[in-house]
Amino acid sequence: MRLQDKVCIITGAGSSIGRSAALLFAEHGAKLVLVDRDLDGA
Repeated sequence: MRLQDKVCIITGAGSSIGRSAALLFAEHGAKLVLVDRDLDGA
C-alpha cells in the first residue's frame, strides 16, 4: 500500500474491522484520525 503522508479517517476504530484497518494503515505510514464511541478501545 502507498499510504505514506496520507490521512485516513477510520470510524469504529476501537474494535473489529475498524481496529484492524487502523493498525494496517499505521504500519504503512498513514496518519490516522480514529473515531469510536469506546474511547478505551480507540
